[in-house]
Amino acid sequence: MTTALYRRYRPETFGEMIGQSQVTDPLMTALRGDRVGHAYLFSGPRGCGKTTSARILARCLNCAEGPTDVPCGVCPSCVELSRAGGGSLDVVEIDAASHNGVDDARDLRERATFAPSRDRYKIFILDEAHMVTPQGFNALLKLVEEPPEHVKFIFATTEPEKVLGTIRSRTHHYPFRLVPPAAMLEYVEKLCAEEGVIVEQGVLPLVVRAGGGSPRDTLSLLDQLIAGSDAPAGSETVTVGYARAVSLLGYTHGALLDEIVDALAAGDAAAAFPAIDRVVQTGQDPRRFVDDLLERLRDLIVIAAVGAGASAVLRGIAEDDLQRMRGQAETFGAARLSRTADVVSAALDDMSGATSPRLHLELMVARVLASAADAAAAAPAAPAAERAPAPTRPAAASAPVSAPAASAPAVPTPTPASQASDTPPADSEVAAAAPAAPAPAPEGPSSADAATPAPAATESAAAEPAAPRGPVTFDSIRASWPAVLTRLEGISRTSWLLATAVQPLAYVTDTEVLTLGFTSQHDVAKFKGTTPGSGPSDHLRSAIEHELGVRVKYLPAPMPAGGAPRQSAASGPSAPADSAPASEPASAGSSRSQVRGASASAVTEWAVAPIPTAHEEPASAPPVPSSPLPVDEEPEEVEAAASAPVPPSDGAVDRDEPPLPGDDEAPAFDDEPPYDPSYEPPVSQQSAPQQSAPQAPQSAPQRSMPQQQRAAAAPPVVIERAPSVGGVQRYGEAVIRQVLGATFLREEPYEPPTRFN
Repeated sequence: MTTALYRRYRPETFGEMIGQSQVTDPLMTALRGDRVGHAYLFSGPRGCGKTTSARILARCLNCAEGPTDVPCGVCPSCVELSRAGGGSLDVVEIDAASHNGVDDARDLRERATFAPSRDRYKIFILDEAHMVTPQGFNALLKLVEEPPEHVKFIFATTEPEKVLGTIRSRTHHYPFRLVPPAAMLEYVEKLCAEEGVIVEQGVLPLVVRAGGGSPRDTLSLLDQLIAGSDAPAGSETVTVGYARAVSLLGYTHGALLDEIVDALAAGDAAAAFPAIDRVVQTGQDPRRFVDDLLERLRDLIVIAAVGAGASAVLRGIAEDDLQRMRGQAETFGAARLSRTADVVSAALDDMSGATSPRLHLELMVARVLASAADAAAAAPAAPAAERAPAPTRPAAASAPVSAPAASAPAVPTPTPASQASDTPPADSEVAAAAPAAPAPAPEGPSSADAATPAPAATESAAAEPAAPRGPVTFDSIRASWPAVLTRLEGISRTSWLLATAVQPLAYVTDTEVLTLGFTSQHDVAKFKGTTPGSGPSDHLRSAIEHELGVRVKYLPAPMPAGGAPRQSAASGPSAPADSAPASEPASAGSSRSQVRGASASAVTEWAVAPIPTAHEEPASAPPVPSSPLPVDEEPEEVEAAASAPVPPSDGAVDRDEPPLPGDDEAPAFDDEPPYDPSYEPPVSQQSAPQQSAPQAPQSAPQRSMPQQQRAAAAPPVVIERAPSVGGVQRYGEAVIRQVLGATFLREEPYEPPTRFN
């Protein structure tokens, strides 16, 4: 029976440790300077040398020649703490996973009070210290904080964050790390040479990769491979074969990887899918295969990027394997290698927890082959495009101009100021409605330069307000109105819905006042909005400014009966300011001076005009097709109540008399007489309609018009009623009779409800 490989080659000095210089160098310096602390905390992954370093530190402290950074190895303490020793009485190793309670901490505290039996210090090594309970740590807290002169503590743990903070703050913390692959590969090669074992090419990189940077795990795997290998025929030296290592460690064979990579590089589905089937039939885990494939693609990417210097990055790979991988990298190409690696990495993520890993594996291969087919189809298209003659600049420049003109004929092209002034109004309408024809581009470099910045100019025009190329007229606003609404829809959908029912009626260029037609006064209130700066009117103003380059002010007007007519030519820039256009309402002409005064305001930017009454008829204003917007002087509830049928009247209360005072003006208790249902007023004090009202209350709404006029002309009759003896005083009876049209029938006393009724 042999000892495990990691025990036979366990380091005995800090110099034999590999890959942990960040720990060994400070400890050796502290030992040389005799500045050793009373407690240490070693943390790191499993199998990276925490317990071994604790033993080495104990040897250095209790060495007969110490404290020293290099133990002598011959004194009794060094011999007992060596890899072949049985341990020392003054160095106590405690498994904290099974001794983690308060009682164990008390026992340790009692043992610490005794002096060491032979050596210089009594050292307690607590392995898996994160398993100690908080109560156990609290029991050790005072001892760790102020230990005796002969006591040292060394805590080893894989999870330092679970160690109590008060304990961790009283120790020197040294973090251990995983050993790099290069140092580990060199270490196992030296160890195999000392053991006299022959290892085939490619075995040790697999062992280092499977070990994951842990020396103990790596040596355990190597020990397993050595124990499972035998000497070939005619030789006494044990040889570890590559096939045995691949099958034992579960990795994909290099030949199978080369076959699949070659098939994917060539886009050969007939060779790729049988290789995938062979992977599954051999019982290999599809996830491990995808991991191996991703590792190979990573090596190919490094080879494609580095080139001849890839051997310095990819250690442990033979030269012939590197040469073969260079050919695979050239076949793939750098760009395609990167895309393939992304596909494989995404498939590896999707396969985590998948119920059918083989399905994901085959779909991954299909996606890689599809990308290879797309790349092969796109490759011949590039030379064909290079051989094709380039089109001339004028033809290329005219295409984008005609396309927008055909797609959006309603959007006008602003004309320069000189053309606008020379063109008559009728011609300007035709020019604004017709799409602009592209001008012939002059030959020479100037046309190419002018056509080049066209996309940039379009983007800047969309982002910034358009600069007016000439005076904006009513015709241009009418022609650009569909484009303004389209731009408004992109700003606010709600404002666009309101603006679709609005039409421009007139525009004054001097004051930049735009007259808009509304169907009702309610639409004007909704168009103004409730919040200044964020209402539909502001959104429409912004759309007009971006489309035409002018910031207009509004003048509301009623919509004509026949729609929105065009403004006459006299309302252009050359028309006098005092003459109102025919399309404007009658109030617009009389308030022209007020419009100019309101245009200078920067608060609301609304041109305010007084609403004309029915008695005011300006002599200079032309006839208007429709009347001005009515002024809503009463709430909708009052209008509805006024249009309701007249309820039947009761007694001498007339519907046409003024309303009664409120409850706060009610008469005193003794001033208002009670209502007497048996009382009938004299005939002489009532009119004829009042006499017939009690007999036929339902015929009161059907009174004739002369009777209503006579009742309105006659003064209201007030009936004086004396309070009856023992009667009940009532308030507001007349109001109830007038509003509800009620008639008194009988009087019942009110009895509050109780549990018995």
